Amino acid sequence: MTAKVLVREAIADAGVDLLRARFEVDLDGESELADIIDRYDAIVVRSATKLTADLIERAQRLKVIGRAGVGVDNVDVEAATRRGIIVANAPESTVVSAAEHTIGLLVALARNIPQAHAALKQGRWERHAYGGVELAGKTLGVLGFGRIGQQVARRALGLGMRVVAYDPYVAVDRFRELGAERVETPEQVYAAADFLTLHLPLTPETRGSLDAAAFAAMRDGVRLVNAARGALVDEEALLEALRSGKVAGAALDVFSTEPYSGPLLELDNVVVTPHLAASTGEAQDRAGVIVAEQVAAALEGGLVTNAVNIPAIGAEDLEVLGPYVPLAAKLGRLAIDLADGLADEIVLTAYGGLADYDTRLLTVAALNGIFQGRADRPVNYVNAPLIAVERGIEVREERSSSARDYTNLVRVEIRSGERRVQVAGTTIGREHRQWLVHALGFDLELELAPLFVLFRYDDVPGVIGRVGTLFGEAGVNIANMTVSRTRRGGKALMALTVDSPPPPELVERIRAEGFDDARVIELRPLAEA
Repeated sequence: MTAKVLVREAIADAGVDLLRARFEVDLDGESELADIIDRYDAIVVRSATKLTADLIERAQRLKVIGRAGVGVDNVDVEAATRRGIIVANAPESTVVSAAEHTIGLLVALARNIPQAHAALKQGRWERHAYGGVELAGKTLGVLGFGRIGQQVARRALGLGMRVVAYDPYVAVDRFRELGAERVETPEQVYAAADFLTLHLPLTPETRGSLDAAAFAAMRDGVRLVNAARGALVDEEALLEALRSGKVAGAALDVFSTEPYSGPLLELDNVVVTPHLAASTGEAQDRAGVIVAEQVAAALEGGLVTNAVNIPAIGAEDLEVLGPYVPLAAKLGRLAIDLADGLADEIVLTAYGGLADYDTRLLTVAALNGIFQGRADRPVNYVNAPLIAVERGIEVREERSSSARDYTNLVRVEIRSGERRVQVAGTTIGREHRQWLVHALGFDLELELAPLFVLFRYDDVPGVIGRVGTLFGEAGVNIANMTVSRTRRGGKALMALTVDSPPPPELVERIRAEGFDDARVIELRPLAEA
């Protein structure tokens, strides 16, 4: 029977034609969705249609939801995942539009184009008031060197600008290929940039990261462009920096709260647009074609490259590999944190019985853990390998039938320059409890938990008691602890799982007391993220 597709909101004709060549397609934006959704194998929406858990529950035939755009806020992805429905979007559709809008803001900011336009419209010929600066020969600082950041860099270089960029998760070769200079810290970007553009993902770490301290570290008279996420910028700090002259001007397409009507609009040295970066006809048309391709792939059993939830796993492979998928994701997250986010090469090794299976699923799971919260888009089990390719990171798989003391073992190794970070784990018991058995050169046995703490230190008496006392005084309960050491009088590694996050001052105090390293790592169930 031919699959049926409901196109609920208008998309590009080319996208509709692509679907009609393969499936039965209905264009229906008027009928009550709850009454008809159970007739379809796929549905294509934009942003207006809300696919709630209740609607998804009614969709007994539904196999794929296609969102013609980037965000999927209007789709209950968790409900779809529980039903085994693939949710796919079109994240690539807006890259060019967003990059071009950024460059447009950059030029407008440098030459005061909106201000001069407004003055002339009001009958004022003010050539001297709105003289600007040239972009050629100036330094553009780029924070976040993902897809959009790289496209902005290409265009800025074409304008004769020098580009200095920071992104610890993109390989060195990618910067070199594009002609951008790679630096190690945001502060180095601040010190060099005449203009600064933001292309970071919004995470707990990046939220509000352009604060008063960041502005203080920048060059006097810097100009800021933000067409990424409004919440990256502390708007009060930006307002003060603009008023003081520390920041000569800002061009903003996004704001922490939208629609925005705050005091930044009152400043003559601020150029604003109402979140227009992705709003081009080409981007919208591209989104329709891309999502149609994704829907077709899902219905025909192909590769759904833009799935935002977990793709289906074959029953035969799931029985053996399934328990190791969330383990590999957590090991990837642990490894990248221990590697300080730096990676040139990622190697996943499957030992024991796992070596007899196609372990690509485990590699993708590890990549999913590695890139969660470290990319400029939602990361999933399909696009994680593509992110590695975009960043110039080599990914390899190795297998060994021997697992020493374990039936099956998974190891994730991250290489950056001469540095090697390895972690390994296995599952135990009928419930497949996840255990860490190797980290940073130490053998150990500790069940993985959401909150994980690692200490590395000189192997001397009294350390375990001191750590226990410090955690107790801070009101943090230690759920489990294990200690491993290299040799008598050498180095030791202490691993803890705790019931609540240790306060930052506790970790800093422990570091100050002579420990080589102290880390708190969150290992959430990334396989379901």
